[in-house]
Amino acid sequence: MSRQRQDQLHLGAFLYFTGHHHAGWRRADSGVEKMFDVENYKRMARTAERGKFDMIFLADLLHLIYPGRAAAGMLDPISLLSALSAATEKIGLTATLSTTYNTPYDAARRFATLDHISGGRAGWNIVTSQTDTEARNFGRDKHPEHSLRYEMAREFVDVATRLWDSWDDDALVMDREAGVFADESKLRAVDYRGRWYSSAGPLNVPRPPQGYPVLIQAGSSGPGQDFAASFGEVVFTAQQSLEAAQSFYRALNAKLAERGRAPGSLKIMPGLSPILGSTEEEARRRERELLELVRPEEASAMLSGFLNYDLSGYPADGPLPDIPDPVEASNGMKSRVQLVMNMARKDNLSILELGRRLIGARGHLQFVGTPERLADLMESWFDSYGCDGFNIMPPVLPGDLDEFVDQVVPILQRRGLFREDYAGSTLRDHLGLARPRSGEFRLAEAGRS
Repeated sequence: MSRQRQDQLHLGAFLYFTGHHHAGWRRADSGVEKMFDVENYKRMARTAERGKFDMIFLADLLHLIYPGRAAAGMLDPISLLSALSAATEKIGLTATLSTTYNTPYDAARRFATLDHISGGRAGWNIVTSQTDTEARNFGRDKHPEHSLRYEMAREFVDVATRLWDSWDDDALVMDREAGVFADESKLRAVDYRGRWYSSAGPLNVPRPPQGYPVLIQAGSSGPGQDFAASFGEVVFTAQQSLEAAQSFYRALNAKLAERGRAPGSLKIMPGLSPILGSTEEEARRRERELLELVRPEEASAMLSGFLNYDLSGYPADGPLPDIPDPVEASNGMKSRVQLVMNMARKDNLSILELGRRLIGARGHLQFVGTPERLADLMESWFDSYGCDGFNIMPPVLPGDLDEFVDQVVPILQRRGLFREDYAGSTLRDHLGLARPRSGEFRLAEAGRS
């Protein structure tokens, strides 16, 4: 079964440090010197908007990775998006915020503010964080266990949605003559007391223009899929093949139906990191040049941290040793650990090969080839119900984003796969998502006590 051609791809531009390739910052054309310069991000945001992307996306980490790479530090994404809202007009502005190390009231207020100042373009990527290092930065000894974090996250989002709903859409009166600023009957206390969180409310920011910022989720584990099916409106996922993507797409849409949610109310967008060339040979050369920038000990160290298993005593050109239950042992992204282990077994990769592949796109699909072939792949995945679009992860920024916008987007547009202009002004407009009515979206079944 193929899609109707009136359906079109959704595209996100994932702006990550100086690019998604671990060693890409070492290339002479990377923007590493401007990594903390807001003008650099404004330029990339405008490039993505010129390409008519649905959204830009900024990740967040709450710890220093290590000083030897460009990912050592990062700006607060919501503060940065607030600046970018004034430099753009239509593109969606989405960011990660952890439910583990924030409070629902502050999160609801910050995203409501971003939605107001951007005219309805905000989106929240809901994550539960990953490491004990983050826990220690927030005065805790240990990071909560995986399933517990999701339980806490459900309650966190339940509180946040109730806070956004604490103002009716027409609560603001602003009647100068009568001296009435807001109709108090249309504001309500939240008075929420759950197992993990409580909040009195109401929020001190009126209901966001979109009702809620678009709710994004990025976990693909069993608990992550259940979480997304309950309330997610966009899912970022890592898939290595069309078959795996189709299986994930079917499973998540089945869960959506079980919860009585409408088809199309959840957009699935796998990560895609393209290395492009005018010919196949040129693209392969560019891939080799990036891989050669990754030292063997660096690949081994990153893989050790990812799998929570010390590989320093094993030869880099040798096979991955038997690691007892790496997925079970992980308290981070279990689905991503499983994907990497499957990759190692399927392709019989050495530690260095696996580490370099992980470094290239962190488990996401990496494409190497020409713009036409990339458009073929995207069309195939979309038409075969492997996705609703892609989160584009340029290996080196800003140049690889320019290249995608200038060389790939026009091909997608000629094929009728992607918009030539924005039809609306909000992120919900771009994604074809309904604006929730006040009180419509309740997560009591998803974790409120």
